[in-house]
Amino acid sequence: MPTFQSTDGVNLHYTDEGTGTPIIALAGLTRNGSDFDHVAPHLEGRLIRPDYRGRGQSDWADHHTYTIQQEAQDVLTLMNHLGLEKAAILGTSRGGLIAMMLAVTAKGRLLGVALNDIGPVIADKGLDIIKDYIGRNPAQKTYVEAAEARAKLWTHFEDVPMERWLAEVRAHYAETADGLVIRYDPKLRDAVLEAGAQPTPDLWPLFDALDGLPLALIRGANSDLLSSETAEKMACRRPDMIKIDVPGRGHVPFLDEPEALNVLQEWTEQLT
Repeated sequence: MPTFQSTDGVNLHYTDEGTGTPIIALAGLTRNGSDFDHVAPHLEGRLIRPDYRGRGQSDWADHHTYTIQQEAQDVLTLMNHLGLEKAAILGTSRGGLIAMMLAVTAKGRLLGVALNDIGPVIADKGLDIIKDYIGRNPAQKTYVEAAEARAKLWTHFEDVPMERWLAEVRAHYAETADGLVIRYDPKLRDAVLEAGAQPTPDLWPLFDALDGLPLALIRGANSDLLSSETAEKMACRRPDMIKIDVPGRGHVPFLDEPEALNVLQEWTEQLT
């Protein structure tokens, strides 16, 4: 199992597949490298997928280190471990925030950034949903029950086959004799709630730091985290940004939708 050690001594897991332009795929807040299982077969280049500290197969750490700043530093440590001078970032949700942080702290090491349903303004509705579920095991006891629940309740996603919902819940929960268990440190909840108790920072300077880099934005048309208004403001600030709303998708698109793949293809062509 490939791992590297963070600057504060935490063992972090990653996968590294393919050749060519390196793309580091950064997952959502509670998720892991499996976030990109659906799109991986369609991407050209070298796909590197780390699990953040406290998530997936990486070690748990002091929850006070579950921050965007530390996770951005962990990405740089991984790049150093792999001998990468530069890489592109494909960031889903939290991963996109980390990409923007890297644009501020280490822009010279970025080839480009693709944002999956994230921007510098996070809608309150989506944030409230995250705060409600984070750190808690689901009520469903089996993968089948959880997949059926998603198919019924996630009405912001349309025409998703049951096989896809099963793949999703298998990636993000472990099925045990006592029910489904989250694949991350429950204390991530403490980190998020503690961060939420602080004044909300202005993230537009982080987005503006992406200036000059190949940039793409993939948004779920039904997203409750990234509003259409924020996406339009992003496009106004970056008229060259490749942008698409994926129909029938909420937060977040799976990235193997035809609309998303077209954007990613155009974006990767700009990286070389």
